[in-house]
Amino acid sequence: MAIATPSHEAKAAASVGDAPGAPPTEGRRIVRALLRDRGAVLSAGFLALVVLMAICAPLITALTGHGPNTFDPAAVNSDLGGLPRGSFGGISAEHLLGVEPQNGRDILARIAYGARVSFLIALSATVLTTLLGVVFGMLAGFYQGWVDQVICRIMDFLMAFPALIFMIAILSSLPSGDRSVLLVAVISLFGWPYLARLVRGQTLTLANREFVEAARASGASTGALVFKEILPNLRNSVIVMTTLAVPGYIGTEAGLSFLGVGVSPPTPSWGQMIASSVSWYAMDPMYFAVPGTFLFLTVLSLTVLGDRVRAAADAGEAS
Repeated sequence: MAIATPSHEAKAAASVGDAPGAPPTEGRRIVRALLRDRGAVLSAGFLALVVLMAICAPLITALTGHGPNTFDPAAVNSDLGGLPRGSFGGISAEHLLGVEPQNGRDILARIAYGARVSFLIALSATVLTTLLGVVFGMLAGFYQGWVDQVICRIMDFLMAFPALIFMIAILSSLPSGDRSVLLVAVISLFGWPYLARLVRGQTLTLANREFVEAARASGASTGALVFKEILPNLRNSVIVMTTLAVPGYIGTEAGLSFLGVGVSPPTPSWGQMIASSVSWYAMDPMYFAVPGTFLFLTVLSLTVLGDRVRAAADAGEAS
């Protein structure tokens, strides 16, 4: 009677996919672990709500009749310096999250469009940072020698800068054009070395493993070694790092907009709204509380979700 070797068993499991009795794939195992975690479920639910608001921002403004830059003088009291009429910052059936002082712009509409800006910039910067970090990290770790030295010196150079200060200086000196593109470029410039350093270290380890040496001895090309042997083994680390990068980039965009070098008015931005509310928080605390709460909960939810993904991935590697 023939006895199946481990490799034959793995091939059989792969051929039946998720058939009964087959081990779950890595992605399904992580999803199942997240579904059993209350914090991950709550975080994913809030993020789904914010993403839905961002996607449906035009529909929201069409239903409410108030765009993100539509002034509503009737919603503010000019006799009180432009404070919103009514309680809690002008919250009413017409303005579900209230209005901005002085101009009466609908906060719900600006929150929805601000979510678009925040997620677009953060996700774009994450994609670009991940691409640069993986490419340069693998080049440094795989080829080593002078290639590794050059890339490592560039990484050290960029990581030596106090990133936020230089982001402010660079954005302040650039002409105001498409600020979203500039923000993505500047954030990615200072962000990719951190992922590249992790990828480089793991590539150095993987390049000397037995399965890579066996593939090299069998005549595999450089492309096959990189894309079929090394890159798949970096997947979990890259996923975890990118998941944790998104909340940081959302906070960075909000901070730069708060300081006046990020997204330019009249484009809505959560950081820009918080900056505008500073002089009103004593008289109209809701104007500060609403965008501040959305920003806080979004960053918290992304951080919690990224941490749970990391824990699930680590548990899978340990088992």
